[in-house]
Amino acid sequence: MNKIICGDALEVLKTLESESVDCVITSPPYDNMRKYKGFTFNFEGIARELYRTLKTGGVIVWIVGDQTINGSESGTSFRQALHFKDLGLNLHDTMIYEKNGTSFPDTNRYYQVFEYMFVLSKGPPKTANLIADRKNNWGGTGSWGQASERQEDGTLKKKNKIAVKEYGVRYNIWRENGGKGFTTRDEFAYEHPAMFPEKLAEGHILTWTREGNLILDPMCGAGTTLKMAKKHARNYIGIDISKEYCELAERRVNLIPQNMFAKV
Repeated sequence: MNKIICGDALEVLKTLESESVDCVITSPPYDNMRKYKGFTFNFEGIARELYRTLKTGGVIVWIVGDQTINGSESGTSFRQALHFKDLGLNLHDTMIYEKNGTSFPDTNRYYQVFEYMFVLSKGPPKTANLIADRKNNWGGTGSWGQASERQEDGTLKKKNKIAVKEYGVRYNIWRENGGKGFTTRDEFAYEHPAMFPEKLAEGHILTWTREGNLILDPMCGAGTTLKMAKKHARNYIGIDISKEYCELAERRVNLIPQNMFAKV
């Protein structure tokens, strides 16, 4: 509990108890887009162990993209999502992480600025604290629109006007700024080649978990998920095969005060 383990993700996962993890938030290597010190991962083996260790009602957030090879996207992301379904998980939501820019614009297709965030659950999610920070266009006006109901004789009967809150629940497309200075303020963390924004991990942690829950990142890299888990009083386990990245993750997690550790 509250530790970072340096080792092969599949072998480490085998040592964890079944149904012991509340939530998994991770971003695996995308095809061959990054070398990650030459390490590779066994997707099917890891997926099987994640299913085993996940509690009933638990959620996996699988943040992934596809490489374009010989003019065609690989489709690996879809295959991985469908494999999780074959294992018995629900594809609870297909969310989109929209970036603020593209690194390699194409000349014959629209610029690629998103990654998938597959939200997979073991049965219905036991926690879903949906974030309501989307400004409504008609929010704060008290009410909007005139509702009506069709009667048996074909006439319309007016109903009460619809009340509109100032802020509504987010859409399932999340736009977060990435890149130097936006992904994180931890300057040393950019030694890792492919981090996702802290706010992205934070949003999923606040949505799918409660204080004291155990969050797992089996390919924790620079430790973004772990840092945000500690910040919000969740317990965590991180795994990475790279000793360098494990040390990087430890440095980032240690930036959060000790008294913010979650209690079991």
